[in-house]
Amino acid sequence: MFFATQPLDMKLFIFANQIFRKSWLDQIMPLISSAALLWVIILAATAYGIYKKGPKILIVMLVIIASMGVADFSTGLIKKTIGRVRPVNSLPLTYFREDGQWQRRPLDFKPLKEKGNSYPSAHAANSMAFALMCMFFFRKLRPWMILLPLAVGYSRLYLGKHFPTDVLAGWVVGICVAISVWLIWNNFIKNKIPDKLRL
Repeated sequence: MFFATQPLDMKLFIFANQIFRKSWLDQIMPLISSAALLWVIILAATAYGIYKKGPKILIVMLVIIASMGVADFSTGLIKKTIGRVRPVNSLPLTYFREDGQWQRRPLDFKPLKEKGNSYPSAHAANSMAFALMCMFFFRKLRPWMILLPLAVGYSRLYLGKHFPTDVLAGWVVGICVAISVWLIWNNFIKNKIPDKLRL
């Protein structure tokens, strides 16, 4: 696939992955990028929601999780078509983390793969879908939830897993999925749920 913004794409990636590196970012970026963190947030939000609103919050959380599943599935389909190789597998001097240790590709590094799954970023799509759905359902979370996908997206560059356009495309997928699921929920599903189960 041809990327018209390739020079800018490369510059932004190099800045995030190779130039602006800090020891404290080395510690927190793997955590921010961890799928486990997102699930901890989901479980904590669900537990808090049950405490405040009762079991009816489970319906909302299922809708939010479903939107993440659709976003993940959608990015998977696109990845198979595009086949863009991740920067960690295609660029010399890329920093990456493996077996709990930070490493760097040598200057004479040769690409490991001809086809990959870099574009678009599923992490970016899933976190954006989650954040937007939370903002749709829980207005008090606006606009703070948007910080989650921004942080996750940056972490993917820092870890050498994605180019900026991969992250941007993932965010777009997440936005499209979240809006679609929200419209389906509002127009076809919400009114069919008994009043006692609504928020």
